[in-house]
Amino acid sequence: MKQLKNLGMALVALVIVSCGQKQQSGAPGGAAGQVKEYPVIAVTSQSTELFKDYPTKLEGQQTVEIRSKITGYIDKIMVDEGALVKKGQVLFRLNANDLQASVRSAEASVKVAEADANSAAINLEKTKPLVEKNIISKFELESVASTLKAKEAQLAQAKANLENAKANLQYTAITSPADGTIGTFPYRVGSLVSSTNAEPLTTVSNTAKMYAYFSLNEKDFLTLTKGLEGKNLQEKFTKLPEVSLILADNSVYEKSGRIETASGLIDQTTGAINIRATFSNTEGLLRSGGSGLVRIPQFINSAIIIPQKATYELQGKYFVYLVGPDNKVHNSEIEVLTGNLKDSYVVTSGLNAGDKIVFEGIASLRNEMEIKPKLVEVGSLSENTSSANQLKN
Repeated sequence: MKQLKNLGMALVALVIVSCGQKQQSGAPGGAAGQVKEYPVIAVTSQSTELFKDYPTKLEGQQTVEIRSKITGYIDKIMVDEGALVKKGQVLFRLNANDLQASVRSAEASVKVAEADANSAAINLEKTKPLVEKNIISKFELESVASTLKAKEAQLAQAKANLENAKANLQYTAITSPADGTIGTFPYRVGSLVSSTNAEPLTTVSNTAKMYAYFSLNEKDFLTLTKGLEGKNLQEKFTKLPEVSLILADNSVYEKSGRIETASGLIDQTTGAINIRATFSNTEGLLRSGGSGLVRIPQFINSAIIIPQKATYELQGKYFVYLVGPDNKVHNSEIEVLTGNLKDSYVVTSGLNAGDKIVFEGIASLRNEMEIKPKLVEVGSLSENTSSANQLKN
């Protein structure tokens, strides 16, 4: 019995050892038959278009405040709010009754002054022969001549008053100084207005061209202008591609624009540079005060593009698992442009064309882990996101 008991214990120990060896042989990195298969892609270069969107404020190329030069009551409003007007078109008429009376009074004063001046001139002509004949003294002649000068001065003053009265009468018709679109009317018929009113009667915005103002940080500005040909910044801007305008409803404005100018100073508070792009607006769709996004394109002829799911992020840095000749993976840091590509990144450094990276399942990988690579095709990775998605992001 003792021998049988010892034999049983030996058999149990043998089974335990065998199971331990079996478990070890099934561990990761063991026999070649246990290496897991992972999809792998070969990195290639392809052409793509990137873009960045910048919030913008729209302004017409000319916005003029319309104010009254004289004090008076609004008698008639000749146009409606939002109407398109031409330069010289009458917008408002003020009550002119008092001013018309002032013109008539000034005209009468001119006639009186003219009569006085003529009378003085006649008196002077009569006095000259009497002085020559020593009938009256030379002093009398000087006195008469002085009176004539005074009457002529009064005539000039009366004519000036008449011109001023006529000008004020003309100011009762308030006209547009430029072609454009009328703003709102804070004052209505019967309102007393003057040049000292806090609010203007309205505004006229010339919106045939619209200015889109936006800001770039210093790094983006240097990236935008670096390498462009030109003696100055304006010449460099002519080499830039046309930009697009994304409207408030996420649609793309049908006409492209161009970047024309930039401020000469960097805002010390924000570190930004103010930029102005210009868009044609002959149909009047765009309005002053509107908002949107200016989209600046960037064309890349040979870009390395990889799927986002082939990467992982750690402490603000991006990594991929690079497959070596021995089929072992190595985590490799890359630099990417996180822009508008749909589910893809443009790699600026860390990868070369021909490199192989793990496409899926990277969460289960570890550095120096051996895999069984399965080469797969992913097609084009340069598709752009839609405007609406880009705005939401």
